[in-house]
Amino acid sequence: MSRTLESALDKALTGPAFDKRIKRRNLRDYLAKVGITVGGLSVIGAVLLIMFFLFYVVLPLFVPAHIEKAQRFALPGGGEEKTLYYGIDEYQTSGARFTQSGQVFGFDLEKGVATTTESLPLNGAQITSFTVINELKSLMAFGLSSGELIIAKYGYQISYPDNVRTITPEITYPFGETPIALADGPLTHLSVRESDSELRMIYQTAGSRQLHAVLFSKIESMLSDSISLEEDQRSEITPTQPTQWLMLDSLGRNLYSVDAQGRADYFDLSDLAKPTLIETVSLLEKGQPTVVRFLLGDYSIMVGSDQGQVRQWFPVRQGDNRFKLQFIREFEVSNRAITSIAIEKGRKGFAVGDAKGEFHLLHSTAHRYLGSDQTAQVAINDMAMSPRSNGAIVETANGELVQYRIENEHPDVSMSSLWGKVWYEGYEEPTHTWQSSSASSDFEPKFSLAPLTWGTIKAALYSMLFAVPIAILAAIYTAFFMDKQTRAWVKPSVEMIEALPTVILGFLAGLWLAPYMESNLPGFFAIFVVLPVGIILFGYGWTKLPKPIRQKVSVGRRAVLMIPVIIFLAWFALQLSTPLENTFFNGDMRHWLTHSAGIDFDQRNAMVIGFAMGFALIPIIFSVAEDAIYSVPNYLVNGSLALGASGWQTMVGVVLPTASPGIFSAIMLGFGRGVGETMIVLMASGNTPLMNANLFEGMRTLAANLAVEMPEAEVASSHYRLLFLSGLVLFIFTFFFNTLAEVVRQRMRRKYGSL
Repeated sequence: MSRTLESALDKALTGPAFDKRIKRRNLRDYLAKVGITVGGLSVIGAVLLIMFFLFYVVLPLFVPAHIEKAQRFALPGGGEEKTLYYGIDEYQTSGARFTQSGQVFGFDLEKGVATTTESLPLNGAQITSFTVINELKSLMAFGLSSGELIIAKYGYQISYPDNVRTITPEITYPFGETPIALADGPLTHLSVRESDSELRMIYQTAGSRQLHAVLFSKIESMLSDSISLEEDQRSEITPTQPTQWLMLDSLGRNLYSVDAQGRADYFDLSDLAKPTLIETVSLLEKGQPTVVRFLLGDYSIMVGSDQGQVRQWFPVRQGDNRFKLQFIREFEVSNRAITSIAIEKGRKGFAVGDAKGEFHLLHSTAHRYLGSDQTAQVAINDMAMSPRSNGAIVETANGELVQYRIENEHPDVSMSSLWGKVWYEGYEEPTHTWQSSSASSDFEPKFSLAPLTWGTIKAALYSMLFAVPIAILAAIYTAFFMDKQTRAWVKPSVEMIEALPTVILGFLAGLWLAPYMESNLPGFFAIFVVLPVGIILFGYGWTKLPKPIRQKVSVGRRAVLMIPVIIFLAWFALQLSTPLENTFFNGDMRHWLTHSAGIDFDQRNAMVIGFAMGFALIPIIFSVAEDAIYSVPNYLVNGSLALGASGWQTMVGVVLPTASPGIFSAIMLGFGRGVGETMIVLMASGNTPLMNANLFEGMRTLAANLAVEMPEAEVASSHYRLLFLSGLVLFIFTFFFNTLAEVVRQRMRRKYGSL
């Protein structure tokens, strides 16, 4: 019999059929190995490609500006006269030069030749002062030796002779070509601001220290489109020192008279009849000012010095509702005197020319030096930026005009503006602020990722505070103390909650939970007291019941009895809301929080997020932790019990240490889900990018910000790339914590793996 078996076994293990089976099995093993390897490498490759794509989109944000000379040609009109103003069309094909004599020279930037010449209607007078009224509208004013004023607007006339676009500079006069009479003597200093209904003028005449303020109302003709000016009010202002630069902000409220030493008198013209001197400030710590002009928006003052620095100042509201002129930031541009400052017409960037002929490009809000180029070996006299900020023209002291082509798409982003506090125009102090858009053309973008990152952490932490204790304790009881039959329906029931769409949870949290919580706030806080005390009392009462009654419910199923108890206790705590509110908070807890405790309250706040998102995280944490605890080998549990340990001692001393790697993974998995959650936070948080830990205020997370603003972002803009940067930050954030979690889990596994 044994020989027959041996013969049959030899036949089965040898021969062509056996060799085929071995080959098929080896082929399947090889294909499985290749498939698993390819699949794993594909996953790694996909993750790396995602990261590479994010870096590819984000990298241009931090690339320096590219500044290139396009051409150099002789100054249109010659270099004998002083230049007052340069204009460039948005295509950088033509420009205009306004000179001290009142001549306007049009020139072709592509060919470098003068094309037109026009004279301002000076009526025999000379230009003695000049100011730009509105940089965006190219509206300017010329003060004359006759004491009169001419307001001109620079623009372009586009024609298509022979189907070729031709751009010709055009000068118009919004208030007519007849000069406006202001004074008897020459206007030596001038500043003019326009609004929809009025015109404010500040001027100084030769030989006088007094400043004169005049308010004109605009009168529209009923028969034509012409606008005339009617004087309404006039007053006088006395500066404390001789005026070198006279500057009136865009609102016509703040007036600055700066002397040759850099001392500035700051006047409040809110009431033009009673101008008020607020303070006198020294704008420079060392040296003397060489250039003083407004940044875009005519709010910030940029002061260039003979030491090569540019300092930024603007008025800041104080606690007593008054303003003071505040130093904001300084730019170390050069070691030579600053000779010219040109501003960008669509951003808070500016260009600086110095006495050694170097052209510099900077951005104020980002406090960023973007690049430079050596224009000439002589000083730069004047400059102008193109309307799209993609070019500039620079006038040098040797009578040349240099045209620049500039690639500078993202100057408004820097590491300091992304993560540090920035002092924005109109703000009372430096802040972390995210505000990516505005209706104003001179808007200062606020691209701080700090409040979004903080909001992401805040939302995840508050939800974890709610979810982790419930999920872990539930997993411990279900896996170790509950009987198998009850566990068989409890565990799937909890895991089914994970199938709920987060958009439904967010909808319920935003439209039902948030207003209900607001109206029953004391009751929700009472839950944290009533629930544990009630459960303890119920447990104590259960132990006092007769033993036959207690034995009717097995130990592993007694948790089911707690369901109606918990529901009743929660209902009871919410019923206490009105009595508690009337007793301790004068009938309105929200009003008490805001006005008595000084705590800001929003209906959609972090507390709502804690409940709603915590509810979504409980199934994930519970399922993984329960599997880890249930998978602890029985011999460890039985050995501990056999040595006399109680159930809780076994749980704490044996089961939890052994299952700790899995429990830690469950917590980190829940945290990762909380960090990346979008819809619940989007619908229930209020989407306010705040930088505080207040439980009663909302937040905006990185993920929610992506969902809200990505559809509106202009492709390849700074805003667009910053949204990708926030995605990259979120990617790195989760990668870091997942890696940290894996390292900790491996160490815990090695530590407790020998049990």
